[in-house]
Amino acid sequence: MVTYRHLGSSGLKITEIAYGNWLTHGSQVEADTAIDCVHTALDLGITSFDTADVYANTAAEEVLGRALSGQRRESLEIFTKVYWPIGPKGPNDVGLSRKHIMEGINGSLRRLGVDYVDLYQAHRYDYETPLEETMQAFADVVRAGKALYIGVSEWTAEQIRAGQGLASQMGFRLVSNQPQYSALWRVIEGEVIPASTELGLGQIVFSPMAQGVLSGKYLPGAEPPAGSRATDGRGGKDMISRWMRPEVLTAVQALRGVAEEAGLTMPQLAIAWVLQNPAISAAIVGASCPEQLRDTVRASGVVLDESIMKAIDAALGDVIMRDPARTRTVSPNPRPA
Repeated sequence: MVTYRHLGSSGLKITEIAYGNWLTHGSQVEADTAIDCVHTALDLGITSFDTADVYANTAAEEVLGRALSGQRRESLEIFTKVYWPIGPKGPNDVGLSRKHIMEGINGSLRRLGVDYVDLYQAHRYDYETPLEETMQAFADVVRAGKALYIGVSEWTAEQIRAGQGLASQMGFRLVSNQPQYSALWRVIEGEVIPASTELGLGQIVFSPMAQGVLSGKYLPGAEPPAGSRATDGRGGKDMISRWMRPEVLTAVQALRGVAEEAGLTMPQLAIAWVLQNPAISAAIVGASCPEQLRDTVRASGVVLDESIMKAIDAALGDVIMRDPARTRTVSPNPRPA
């Protein structure tokens, strides 16, 4: 069964492997398969589920809501997010204005079929809305009982500090950040993690397998496997493109021997590496079939010894991205249309 961890310094416990439906439900995977994956996650002991209103333009929330229907609500931790354009994508269908946050939470609750979410997250930083307005809206969402906790996603250390300061004045706290993090993408280690740890935020990280590249299934010089994310023209191909360079794929293949030495599959090694960091509250995994989940959950509770950690660093070498400035680039200055 999957191990639990505290979400930052809060009292909430979540499974250290959370199930997410970013590029799958309502898009890459048919609804019946998606529901089977959610039920498999529950059978394997995963109780924490991450989604967002923008995933498949709200369809992912609907699929997750159907999949969790009939489950004991108190035994689940449901996370969703607000920021990116949804619906007809009008001028107020995006961002962290009071209007969009209030309409966003009501829409998410309706699609998920619940009275509240455990964690409501600012999906990016909004440079066009005063931070005071955003934090006041989140405070009101909490007071209304529509969300129990508030988090952010891909905020810089400076933004997290400013947000936590305002949140504290308004009677609540930020408890989490959801950044990208993997053995290949370590940009949060220099600034975001130290600031978050100081302020009590845990990291719920996405893409612990670098969109699947760390699974080892993409070979240098070869065409991507049919049906893989790298062949998906609905968004997956664009997201994974940064890792499809020959030097990256060659370095990843050097991890095969490391995984074998550790007695793990390559996906298990990638997730176990992320979970070695005590600042990480959970790693989000997705799945296009139940068998993938049955493999990846075996990373829960794994302890990698120092020699394995050093071997991972040696294998990946110069292809590791560490520049903390990269965090700033993921939140666009103008709101996306």
